[in-house]
Amino acid sequence: MSTERGRKICVVGASGKLGRYLVRHALDRGHQVVGVCRERSVGKLDAFAGRITIVPGATNDPEVIRRAVAGCDAVLTVLVPWGVRQYASGTARAVLDHADPGARLVFSCGWHVPRDERDRYSWRFRVSVRVGTWVGRALRVVEVDDQVAAARRIFASDRRWTVVRGSDLEEGASQGLPVWSRHVGDPLLASNRTRRVDYALFMVEALTDDTLVHEAPAIVGRLTPSALAHAGGRPAPDRP
Repeated sequence: MSTERGRKICVVGASGKLGRYLVRHALDRGHQVVGVCRERSVGKLDAFAGRITIVPGATNDPEVIRRAVAGCDAVLTVLVPWGVRQYASGTARAVLDHADPGARLVFSCGWHVPRDERDRYSWRFRVSVRVGTWVGRALRVVEVDDQVAAARRIFASDRRWTVVRGSDLEEGASQGLPVWSRHVGDPLLASNRTRRVDYALFMVEALTDDTLVHEAPAIVGRLTPSALAHAGGRPAPDRP
């Protein structure tokens, strides 16, 4: 593996809002970046022209992923549950199958993905997930439960993975590295807001944090009311 700076990093789902922040953070740290995105979305990466290598194609296509991750020290994957064809689980499977044996793997998903029985969800949250699942399936636009299937595949792997479970996201200036808990339902997370730029920051920082290997941190913005209350009114520490 390479040193902390100057690694070769693949960003799977690079053209999305979160993906573009991942690319930016990786470049800011001096890494070489390979971005994967659907062919029709390549233009969204024009701001990085000449600075990254782009591999166009569906992220659940094993051959596309095999080419993109070859020789990469790490892979940052946005698990997007598009359509009704197991897009997220197919993407996870392709990354797990084809990333180099020692590669560090960091995936994104939502809070609705449970790690174990100690995750606790309010009835409002459960209802919203059920409604979103039903509507997405009926309209054939998203497959929320496929993200759960993707995460289960990752959890069962012996790879060096981290699954970062995100709260509701918002745009805005960075508030710094989000804080996290091992379990959804922790009062620390009650504000349910994270800046998208900081979600990406957490994923990139996880690449060099071995304490997050085989963890599924649920994150929240470090300056949100619940995080500040947990820290006694001061910016919250990085660890729960």
